[in-house]
Amino acid sequence: MEQQLAELTAQVAALQASAGVTNTNFAETYYYLTIPLMIIIHAGFLAYEMGASRAKNVLSSGVKNILAFAFMIPTFYFFGWWVYWGFPTGLTLSEGPMGISGWDYANSIALGWGESTAYMGPNITDQASGVFFGAFAMFAATTASIMSGAVIERIQTVGFIILAIVLGSFAWVVAAAWGWHADGWLVTQWGVHDFGAAGLVHAVAGFFALGVLMHLGPRIGKFNADGTANHIAGHNMPLTVVGLMLIIVGFWGFLMACVIVPGEAFSWFADKQATIYGTPITLSSLAFNILMAIAGGIIGSWIWTKDPFWMMSGALAGIISTASGLDIYYPALAFIIAVSAGMILKPAATWLESRGIDDAVGAVTVHGTIGLYGVIMLGVFGWGFPALAIENAPVITLYGQIVGAVVFFLVGFVPGYVCAYILKKLGMLRVPAAAEEAGLDTVKVPAQGYPEGIVPSGPASS
Repeated sequence: MEQQLAELTAQVAALQASAGVTNTNFAETYYYLTIPLMIIIHAGFLAYEMGASRAKNVLSSGVKNILAFAFMIPTFYFFGWWVYWGFPTGLTLSEGPMGISGWDYANSIALGWGESTAYMGPNITDQASGVFFGAFAMFAATTASIMSGAVIERIQTVGFIILAIVLGSFAWVVAAAWGWHADGWLVTQWGVHDFGAAGLVHAVAGFFALGVLMHLGPRIGKFNADGTANHIAGHNMPLTVVGLMLIIVGFWGFLMACVIVPGEAFSWFADKQATIYGTPITLSSLAFNILMAIAGGIIGSWIWTKDPFWMMSGALAGIISTASGLDIYYPALAFIIAVSAGMILKPAATWLESRGIDDAVGAVTVHGTIGLYGVIMLGVFGWGFPALAIENAPVITLYGQIVGAVVFFLVGFVPGYVCAYILKKLGMLRVPAAAEEAGLDTVKVPAQGYPEGIVPSGPASS
């Protein structure tokens, strides 16, 4: 009898160990797969921005995107990842209530050298750090790509790379530490909730771009002497629209990476998925809400413009406008919010243009304005829901979400404005007028996108 009990105990222990390995391997694979899905976002931005450029600038726009991605990875490794874990409680670098933040904690797990490399390289006892880092690095690269589209056809390559590093490996990471971390002061003190990063990724990047554009200035020929704007069409609208659709595909990986799987040391729960705040979430509810948001954004933009560029931008706006509360909204509400975002998209972009801002792809509006709209809408429709899964949890409120929106605006706009000002004074922001007139591919890229030229289409036959 004792032998049988011992054998049964051993079998139970083996099953438990096997289940633990299976769960850990699943968790590692889950986040690993979000990384290539999010790289599709960058394939989309690449196509989107090249299509939105004139033929003389198409490869220059592409090179800028490729370099932003490449520079983001090492800079996020060497200091961006550290910022996320070091800054949640503010500028004091003190430890937060959950004990997973502050100077000492960040030094122990997020430095790319010394003892913390146990978490930053080959280590068979750690199957989480690398895939988490990879997912966050893709968030960082996304912010740089958002800014990239706004400034096409006239920015210096090196100046752009410097701006991309400041945005992707510092500015948005500070916003994430404050509002997308269990120790973040915006969360613990104000109940800020931004599940899908509408504010702390999209709005930060959008308003960083606005700060840059205010110093960069419009493309030559964009505005007339009386201040009226001319439309500067990209050379390939189909490529732009397909690029926007690829960004939508990549969004599934982006939002999938915002879910914390159960049963691991880093998990909130042993038996159910959670948001980064520990509040309930399921992939099933995400599927309902994301699909409804995409459709709503397209329909809202179609009602207003009938323009395929703005319709596909509306799909992005639909997701961004609902992203903060995708874990809370029911599908019908997500659809309504997305339709409204699609409807305000083009008027908001037109208003910005009337202020003399040349945002080549509408990035400030799609990501900045709609990002803040989404953060605030959650304050309206999610008021009273727990913002964080702790005892005596702060709750979501409209005033808390407005505070978060203001902080996200400032964390984006101020660094963008200041850095662009410095680069402008150093002569590193904008290309010379002669180079812009000739086309950046001619003077900046040792290749031509269309070496045989593009034959203009003839007039439509009656």
